[in-house]
Amino acid sequence: MEPTYGNRQHEPEAGRARFAGVLNRTLARGGTAVIPAFALDRTEVVLHELAELRRAGRLPASVPVYVDSPMALAALDVYRDAVLTRAPELRPEITAEGGVALRPEPFLAVRTVQESIDISRSGGPAIIVSASGMATGGRVLHHLRRILPDPRNSVVVVGFAAQGTRARDLVYGARVLKMFGEYVPVRATVADVPHFSAHADAGQIIGWLRDAPAPHTTYLVHGEPDAAAALRDRIDRQLGRTAVVPRSGEHVLVR
Repeated sequence: MEPTYGNRQHEPEAGRARFAGVLNRTLARGGTAVIPAFALDRTEVVLHELAELRRAGRLPASVPVYVDSPMALAALDVYRDAVLTRAPELRPEITAEGGVALRPEPFLAVRTVQESIDISRSGGPAIIVSASGMATGGRVLHHLRRILPDPRNSVVVVGFAAQGTRARDLVYGARVLKMFGEYVPVRATVADVPHFSAHADAGQIIGWLRDAPAPHTTYLVHGEPDAAAALRDRIDRQLGRTAVVPRSGEHVLVR
């Protein structure tokens, strides 16, 4: 199993309130909120949340929401086709609402490099959803370089940020960020809203394991040391099962 959030609990309602709050404070001071989001799945979830906030009157309808990621826009086309054909894999509420978060109205598609440059020049208030999610590359870097020095702006990190990535540095309070061969000062607000992550939290992992056939050993991989150790101990304490965090390069015999 993966222990990505083995030492954390998601708090969806608190996360949604935090998400709406940081966006509205940013827009109220005339700033731009940049949301680094993975092109596949995460962008769709973020847009759905933004559409919900607009419908509830918790986000101004007049504020432009840009999606600046060619891959994300291509993925959105796939989702739109699924809604039109009422694909059985879709959750009922998505089908019932007709895929409102996937239609052009909630956001403005930014497909070309020139269009991306143009929104960088337009200033705030605005919301920009752009890849990559951990700010390791992609168009989001150009937006970050522009907005980070201005305290009116904000960066909203909406998923897991691995060690060694710019998103992780921002979440951990970096005062400068290196990109394009230069150091960019970080004066913008940085908000960590991990409830958007597709990774299960510690409680969800334990719940799934509790209902699953008990294995001889549970191996915890694809996670950072603290999270893996915390989940290992929790599996032992709550389920009475053997869990192991294997060493790098270790071999085991799976029967």
